[in-house]
Amino acid sequence: MSTIETPVRDASCAQAPLLAVLGGDLHVPLLDGRRVRYANLDYAATAPALASVAERVNHVLPLAGSVHRGAGVPSQVASALYEAARASVARAVGARADDLVVFTRNTTDATNLLASAVPAGAGDVVTLDVEHHANLLPWQRTAGGHRCVAHAATIEETFSRLEDALAARPTALLALTGTSNVTGETLPLQRAADLAHRHGARLFVDAAQLAPHRAIALSALGVDYVALSGHKLYAPYGSGVLVGRRDWLDAAPPYLAGGGAVREVTTDSVDWATGPARHEAGTPNLAGAVAIAAAFEALAALADEDGSDLRHAHERALRQRVLDGIADLPGVHPLSIWDDADDAIGVVAFAVDGYAPGHVGAYLSAEHGIGVRDGRFCAHPLLAAFGRPEGALRASFGVGSRLEDADRLVAALRQLVERGPDHAYCASQSGWVPEHDTRDLAAWAGLDLGGAAKPTPCGAG
Repeated sequence: MSTIETPVRDASCAQAPLLAVLGGDLHVPLLDGRRVRYANLDYAATAPALASVAERVNHVLPLAGSVHRGAGVPSQVASALYEAARASVARAVGARADDLVVFTRNTTDATNLLASAVPAGAGDVVTLDVEHHANLLPWQRTAGGHRCVAHAATIEETFSRLEDALAARPTALLALTGTSNVTGETLPLQRAADLAHRHGARLFVDAAQLAPHRAIALSALGVDYVALSGHKLYAPYGSGVLVGRRDWLDAAPPYLAGGGAVREVTTDSVDWATGPARHEAGTPNLAGAVAIAAAFEALAALADEDGSDLRHAHERALRQRVLDGIADLPGVHPLSIWDDADDAIGVVAFAVDGYAPGHVGAYLSAEHGIGVRDGRFCAHPLLAAFGRPEGALRASFGVGSRLEDADRLVAALRQLVERGPDHAYCASQSGWVPEHDTRDLAAWAGLDLGGAAKPTPCGAG
């Protein structure tokens, strides 16, 4: 099996990546003909695969057979690997002995699965308005309904509002983000669990952003359910996870009807399985499950001699470098949800006066080789609360980031506000693009992209 690379230990200065990622030294073409190392500041959308994760997957694929569906040696190996990955994930998130680990496609899929399992008559589901759409929309389908609580300017007042909401009427589930996908600010999860349990509810945590940056311990925190995605966790192989208490999941209708989810089938009846199999019909994603387990294994190695997590200092240095760098840039405004948030992962959200977010994103990419996210981040209510219905920008860091990436972003933003971009841009059907883009991305990638990488003409759409 693959080895876990030795983490870099000087994380306090963030000069070097903590772990090797695929594409870490990728060089991309600019409008002026140069090629520069790509500054990936979009980890919060999809993180690159860890080199050790890719190595593990490549080792497994030639050995793979049909999971739980064959007597051949590859099938036996695949089945053992799949269940070993399940057990590894359970350990990584501090699951209780009787918790279920169900592999899904991603966090959205996992959240929809749990939404289908909330018992009728148990009460409604309460969320905050800061949530990603994946932690808002699924709950609207639950039998008991959904209430969305407006956040306050502080976490203290926000929790007071949640307390009032839970006390107002029976609540089955409090569903909260572990850390905002927009600003990176984290919530006190043990406090949230205590609040939910005090009012007879359970706590679900959307950990899509939290899991790649912080250790999670369901049992110690009192969290009842957690969902996460491999593509955020340096394991972009199409898999996610729902972990939590088995009673709701065993009693829920099977999430997918199909082979593997049953004990016995006749032409007019079915006896459904319990446990993870109940919700994992069809041939499972072996590579995805193995990748998530391998990613957790590699991230667990990021502990210093005193037991502290190297990710904290690494991301804190990167985040603060950007915040300090843009503090004196006129018209550049960092965004935050809570005045009293004392912890955040490596994410900085900001807006630039006089420029559409897509315009800034296109400029950063085409002239500086920097990738950020622009738009509303699947968090429309939060962006509306910020007074930014047109969206904003988000720079996000991870274990493959380095201080140079933060400095390049600040320098590029300084150029933008002081003298503007060197090239003209326009809004097209596919978003903001350079008016004259001669780069051949298909040739650069060495792939047949079917014309999809050709520049979209300005004015199209």
